[in-house]
Amino acid sequence: MLKLFKLLKTIIVIIIVIIVVLVGAIFTYHQYQLSRESSLIQNKGTIVEFGQKKINVYTEGAGEDTFVFMPGSGIAAPVYEMKGLYSKFSRNHKIVVVEKAGYGYSDVFNDDRDIDTILEQTRKALAQSENKPPYILVPHSLSGLEAIYWAQKYPQEVKSIVAIDIGLPNGYAKHKFDFSDKVSIKAMNLLTKLGFQRLLPSATYDPQVIDQSFLSTKEKEIFKAISYKKAFNDDIEKELLESNTNAQKISLPLPKNTPILLLSAYSDQNENSIGIKQKNKDYKEFADNINKSEVKKVEGKHSLYLYAPDKIYQLATDFIYGNSK
Repeated sequence: MLKLFKLLKTIIVIIIVIIVVLVGAIFTYHQYQLSRESSLIQNKGTIVEFGQKKINVYTEGAGEDTFVFMPGSGIAAPVYEMKGLYSKFSRNHKIVVVEKAGYGYSDVFNDDRDIDTILEQTRKALAQSENKPPYILVPHSLSGLEAIYWAQKYPQEVKSIVAIDIGLPNGYAKHKFDFSDKVSIKAMNLLTKLGFQRLLPSATYDPQVIDQSFLSTKEKEIFKAISYKKAFNDDIEKELLESNTNAQKISLPLPKNTPILLLSAYSDQNENSIGIKQKNKDYKEFADNINKSEVKKVEGKHSLYLYAPDKIYQLATDFIYGNSK
């Protein structure tokens, strides 16, 4: 029995040593790659200073209206990932991509990711990069909270909202992260610090960005480099963990006078699923409380801007301008 115990102890020690060596090797390789890739990551946009930290604001095109593109949670390189969509708008309008703290060329702030902090940082970044309101907001996913809150607090600054498969405040408010959710989120954050995202590229960035042609070969390399560097960092982790609390803060009356177009993603495989049906029901109930609002179903995955940019542009311009543009 004693020999068996010693054997098991030896096996356990060997396994631990192997794990430590593997983790060390992955971390070392990650740091080496970050050093090599650093020359690729040269800022593309206007830098706005927040003390010792900075936020990047990318602007393109010109026109009477300014469309502000707001990436969803975990979209590590928004300027590149959303290019296929915003380039449609920049032909006739001014577009702005605000890379929040922790995203793209912006710094990781390691501050509170409450909704007021996020919104005020976005507003300051726009103002100091000479992008004046009113804006047409184009949020995706989690950024829907910020867009709706913006229209509630500063209605004069928001001309309209084009919401790309967003989560509604009520949905986030009802979903509380349990212990296992929090452990999973924190584990993802730790694994990316160690560099494990290098082993799972398709979990680090959407392969659809690479497969399509709206980025040049060099831009695709930059996109991958930023994604590896910024994947699920501390700010992104906190923003996700705060989503429930942030949604509960949005207790002001709905922005009834702000026109809102709700674009709902679906596929042939999930069109009749319980989740999609519930989402469309929630969208309709929300739209019924807005003076001018429409719900449009658009075929594609959650990152709808990658799958239907032309359709989104058509629906958005028809909703905002009618058939005049």
